[in-house]
Amino acid sequence: MSGAGLDPRTAPKFQVAARALVGDSQMRKNVRHATKVIQTKRARVVAEMPDWEELREAGKEIRQHTMRHLDFYLEQFERNCTAAGGHVHWARNAEEARQIVVGLVKASGADGKSPSEVIKIKSMTTEEIQLNKALEAAGIHAHETDLAELIIQLGHDQPSHIVVPALHKNRAQIREIFQREMHLPGSDFSNLGGTPQDLADAARRFLREKFLRVKTAVSGANFLVAETGGVCIVESEGNGRMCLTLPETLISVAGIDKVVPRFQDLEVMLQLLPRSATGERMNPYNSIWTGVDKTAAGDGPRTFHVVLMDNARTEILADKEARQTLHCIRCGACLNSCPVYQQTGGHAYGSVYAGPIGAILTPQLMEMHHAQSLPYASSLCGACYEVCPVKINIPEVLIHLRNRVVKQQSAGLNLLVNPEVMALKAVAMVFRSEGVFRASQKLGRLAELPLSRKDGQGVGWIEWMPGMLGGWSQVRDLRVMPKQTFRQWFEQREKARAKKAASDGN
Repeated sequence: MSGAGLDPRTAPKFQVAARALVGDSQMRKNVRHATKVIQTKRARVVAEMPDWEELREAGKEIRQHTMRHLDFYLEQFERNCTAAGGHVHWARNAEEARQIVVGLVKASGADGKSPSEVIKIKSMTTEEIQLNKALEAAGIHAHETDLAELIIQLGHDQPSHIVVPALHKNRAQIREIFQREMHLPGSDFSNLGGTPQDLADAARRFLREKFLRVKTAVSGANFLVAETGGVCIVESEGNGRMCLTLPETLISVAGIDKVVPRFQDLEVMLQLLPRSATGERMNPYNSIWTGVDKTAAGDGPRTFHVVLMDNARTEILADKEARQTLHCIRCGACLNSCPVYQQTGGHAYGSVYAGPIGAILTPQLMEMHHAQSLPYASSLCGACYEVCPVKINIPEVLIHLRNRVVKQQSAGLNLLVNPEVMALKAVAMVFRSEGVFRASQKLGRLAELPLSRKDGQGVGWIEWMPGMLGGWSQVRDLRVMPKQTFRQWFEQREKARAKKAASDGN
């Protein structure tokens, strides 16, 4: 099941998972190739925009304004959505959201019994709450209709990218999955070709009967428009349009951070998102709907529900330094530019949100109780900040979260078992006092004597260290401390000058 294994509460630390994944050369090759293609396309379409930086600034200001007045715009959205015939539900956490959706799906059965199937549009929010797993537990099978999500689901795999979940798979691997898993009456996939057209055609044939048969759909939302009560979804294949128009019941699950104030704001967002996400000038399919059409000949579902989910987002909003995390529009540009992600892929992050944005979002969604290793899954190179369409300063948030992790681990007994925390505490104590700082320098020179050597120029180096520090010194040499600090040299020079001046005066 797609996303079933991505649980930050049980996932191994990033360092552990990454160490295993970097050995998968095929995965790394697939990820590097895909991200390079997307980056090249993005650079080309961004260069066409003379006002690209102005658009980024406008997007940032829209998101900042929305977060400052989030309560107002959420209530406005609820009023306008309800007035248009929709039903709005509020979920405080993932468990409440799952219960609401499962209940709505069961209630949508025409015969009063729980329907056994739903069709789904790709949704990061439903992956976040592991909705598919909850539906299966209730006897309801969810059919993923996004091509990449379908590959993940049929392959019993996990998504590795926000926008391109099957980024880590190549054509040959996808062809093998389709041949093995697609069993439809009258359809023979045994001789399936390996071109993108062949694979897309196979998926189309596999999904078509589900679109025409299943009467309940579950979707996410790219944007919620407070001014109209409308919901916007962008996609590339047309599967979303089928899910939004054919079923009789549509249930959309969205985080409370997805709201934008005005319909006009989409003008900015729908220019930023496709260029940043897939290097396209616009998304092939932009679906925007408001409520339901109550006429007999109307298009779209007869019943429409929106589940607005918090799931720790208000806690993120309350953190002044980390609040900008909620500005994210889920374009995935930061993943494509991240050197760490390119080496490890998305599975190392143990969450549906991978890459730099996952490194700051996932721990906060877990209220810093889990995924504490993710803020360290970065070199702080700043590439993510440079490409973010709404200018989220991810390195700044990473440093802030690292500080929170250290403070959390330094509480209680953790101080006694965490060498890093102990070392940082010792450094802080040294730097607070000039006297202690000078004394530590003298002790440091004494401690390095048995560890150091001199090169041909008489410069001292430390080439090995004992204990836990040995791993660091296996691949690095460290210059020894100078015999005289700058302050000592300066004080000595000033004394000499004063002495000379006194001598000259006499």
